[in-house]
Amino acid sequence: MNSERKIPYFLLLLDATVTILVFNVVAHYWGVATHFLAAPLVWPILALFVATYLIDGYRVRTDMLSLDYASQHTIAAALAMLATLLFTFVFIKSDYELQSSRGVIALSFTAIFSLSLGYRRLIYERTLSARGERSFVFLGDRPSCLAFREECQKMGTRQPVIYSVVSEASVAPFEFNDTAFLRIFDDVLHDIQSGTLAVEAIILRETSRELAPDIAQRLVQLYFSGVPTYTLELFHQVHWQKIPLYRLNQTWLFQEGFQIAREPVFERLKRGSDIILATLGLLLASPLLALAGLAIWLEDRGPIFFTQNRVGLNHALFRIVKLRTMRPDNGTGERYTRVGDARITRIGRFLRSSRIDEFPQLWNVLRGDMSLIGPRAEWDQLVTDYERQIPCYYFRHLVKPGITGWAQVNYPYGANLDDTLRKLEYDLYYIRHFSFLLDASIVLKTIHVMLFGKGR
Repeated sequence: MNSERKIPYFLLLLDATVTILVFNVVAHYWGVATHFLAAPLVWPILALFVATYLIDGYRVRTDMLSLDYASQHTIAAALAMLATLLFTFVFIKSDYELQSSRGVIALSFTAIFSLSLGYRRLIYERTLSARGERSFVFLGDRPSCLAFREECQKMGTRQPVIYSVVSEASVAPFEFNDTAFLRIFDDVLHDIQSGTLAVEAIILRETSRELAPDIAQRLVQLYFSGVPTYTLELFHQVHWQKIPLYRLNQTWLFQEGFQIAREPVFERLKRGSDIILATLGLLLASPLLALAGLAIWLEDRGPIFFTQNRVGLNHALFRIVKLRTMRPDNGTGERYTRVGDARITRIGRFLRSSRIDEFPQLWNVLRGDMSLIGPRAEWDQLVTDYERQIPCYYFRHLVKPGITGWAQVNYPYGANLDDTLRKLEYDLYYIRHFSFLLDASIVLKTIHVMLFGKGR
């Protein structure tokens, strides 16, 4: 637990130090006489901090070895550079040391990007190596152990997990593989306290009915000795950044954390930013939309736009507008788009992968039907089915749907009920933890999705 707290602060200090050193070295070799000390570099450092934070660059559990993180780190560094250039040459008129050269700023951020990604990878590799000997311990009944094992497989959990139960009767006949097996929790506690088992965290199913008082007391002692302990719901939110659906009930909505998403002040601020950014987006995208519309019409002489009834805030219906990417309905009645779907046109395949087909939804944002960021706006016919099959599905209509959102950047296109269930977990996390920082993080991750063609 302590190591998880130290690494981000260490990274903050390392990023600031590297930024100061790089700017001075680049300025020296660029032939700029000015030596940059900390004061002139406050804004570049702050821009770098914010951009890196938004891509979870200070989160210990972010997989910094992945190509996805590398691309997001590149985007963050580029946006930090643009923010610095804007601040330096637009908002500050004179007497600012960084105005000596745009080249120094551009080259410095290029070097900072490479260095900061490099030492993040090294730190993450060492963290993985240190964690390789530590296990998660899950305590629950037999069905919950099976369910958690399956969830760990879906989420790609790398660390070993020890599944444990309180009573001897729950063990036999029951086996997992060599790295994930069922044990009596009292034996596991003994191994932890004796030092023979290194534990990353203990995860408890949200019931203490089967916990004997002595086991509960020993858990408390472990917690105060520094062993992280989570309820299963909290583990889902902290480690996987989603809400487990098994916790949903009619009173779940009244827990702490939902008020901000419906607070009038924040609603107005979000609406104001939606109007400004949607207007700017439509103006900038209009030439691209015109070219895309022409390409759509030339391919099959069909309509340029696709419209459909979708469900919005408080279950209100609205008509969504997108660029048409599929051939007109031939009566197949299929509700989902499949991989390699023959109905998708050639130009439509490109528009989907680049997300350009979503741009006309900016008009829906201006009308107030949607927000830039929120849960996906679902077809009303699908919503009717989902609400019949998924308890509390309607919770996702507490906020306006968005062009992009937390589920969209964390989970691929949903093509069945199981996909819908898993995306709902991310939608509910967004609704509960709504913030403008989370919105900004979604924007950066959406840029990554668009650049690398992960739409469908």
